[in-house]
Amino acid sequence: INAEYMGVCSDCRGQGIKLIIRQLGPGMVQQMQTTCPTCRGEGTAVDPKDRCTECTGNRVITEKKILEVNVDKGMKHGDKIVFNREGDQHPDIKIPGDVIIVLQEKKHDKFERNGQDLIINKTITLREALCGFSFPVQHLDGRILLVKSSPDDIIKPGSIKSIPNEGMPKHKNPFDKGNLLIKFEIEMPEKLTPQALEAIQKVLPASDRKEIAYDPQEAEECYLHNYAESSANRETSRSHDEDDEHEQPRGAQCVHQ
Repeated sequence: INAEYMGVCSDCRGQGIKLIIRQLGPGMVQQMQTTCPTCRGEGTAVDPKDRCTECTGNRVITEKKILEVNVDKGMKHGDKIVFNREGDQHPDIKIPGDVIIVLQEKKHDKFERNGQDLIINKTITLREALCGFSFPVQHLDGRILLVKSSPDDIIKPGSIKSIPNEGMPKHKNPFDKGNLLIKFEIEMPEKLTPQALEAIQKVLPASDRKEIAYDPQEAEECYLHNYAESSANRETSRSHDEDDEHEQPRGAQCVHQ
């Protein structure tokens, strides 16, 4: 809109604000200051006879525009995609603002991302940990990876093994990929038969752990049992918790008046 069509706002007389007096009760009034709704605080407005029928003198109109967002390979949580000069426009602002898309990475039910590396958890049996294993993994792109252990490799609880170049691609260099890391947990058997125990003792080496010296005649034998907290212990623990809640604070205290 050309400056020749702009004039002093008749509602606020160019101040950009209006004073509103509101009666709260008999003999009680409240004076409030608010932005002029006609000129929206600018102090100038288009004369009613010159107003555009499309924007009704506001000088701007609302327009819907579809922006296509392309997420490149390797982009991560918090990365930004900027559409330059696609933000709000105004006659008084020479350069429009930008539209900025901030990516939020959704959690996967199987894979966990750590930079360029991907992490999965896998539980295997004790037999697999000692004798070897193979299992399929469906990757994010749909490929099936057949994961195999080395013949002489024994998997320990908490072990982490890697498959090179099967992680996330690097941003702007998709052929450079991280690793696929597999965290192993060992599922122990609930019980073993005497025959199985005897066979294991023959195969596995004896323990070389050093213990304290003791007299077998005087030592008392005791066997382990599954632990279950007794009702007496639960009551004692609950009693201690209640005592802690009702215990008065020590040191200086506030005096109530």
